[in-house]
Amino acid sequence: MIVDKIKKRENNYPIKRKNKVDIPKDKWVKCDKCKEIIYKDVLKDNYGICPYCNHYFRISSASRIEQIADSKSFKEFDLKIDTVNPLKLNEYDEKLKSEREKTKLDEAVKCGICTINNIKVVLCVMDSNFFMASMGSVVGEKLTYSIEKATEMNLPIIIFACSGGARMQEGIISLMQMAKVTEALSKLDKSGNLYISVLTDPTYGGVTASFASLGDIILAEPGAMIGFAGQRVIEQTIGEKLPEGFQTAEFMLENGFVDRIVQRTEMKEIISRLLILNGYGGKNNE
Repeated sequence: MIVDKIKKRENNYPIKRKNKVDIPKDKWVKCDKCKEIIYKDVLKDNYGICPYCNHYFRISSASRIEQIADSKSFKEFDLKIDTVNPLKLNEYDEKLKSEREKTKLDEAVKCGICTINNIKVVLCVMDSNFFMASMGSVVGEKLTYSIEKATEMNLPIIIFACSGGARMQEGIISLMQMAKVTEALSKLDKSGNLYISVLTDPTYGGVTASFASLGDIILAEPGAMIGFAGQRVIEQTIGEKLPEGFQTAEFMLENGFVDRIVQRTEMKEIISRLLILNGYGGKNNE
């Protein structure tokens, strides 16, 4: 048969393959708003703000502290406390271990003393990377300790809030933190010291319903989502369509819940000015 006479030609010419491009992993991030690809170092240098559309990325507590506190001035409180598992949920212990390995954090908030433009303050920063910064017993205890320390040392306190709410894995104990932190703030208020609350994306649930809403001055980042329950849940509950932009920082400013929206690049200077206007700095800082 003629088919049997057909022989497959051998390719005597080597195939030229394109050189592999050595692109390092985990160096790029995609903007959720404009979908542009951004080099992470560029994003960091731009305060975690998209250089194309001005979208605010959620940033870690370490990055926040680096932006707000004077260089190497932040000294974290070492409370030596560990997260409890009151409901004895096996998956909770596993998730805690996973979150700690992934984020290199012990819990969802960092608290300590630092200086902001040479003004001594107590600074607490919640981190949405850890359990969406949900407030459990350790978060509540760290915040309470920090507020009591500010009262004792006659210092102002700044808390950067973000959270999905109370940590349901700790049941009623997580809800008790709302009252505990609020009581500590009541004593701070009686001492005459300043509390600045900064709301970042997202701030929801028991955190909004307690300490995040109790600042002498309440600031917010542009576009931050702020509320108690989510918009969809509220709409289903009341059976009405909510207005456009509901629960954004801009909506909250218009309705008197927030005192001022502050760009992330200006946050340190604005906080510094507020501290000075309220009598901190100089002799009061010694």
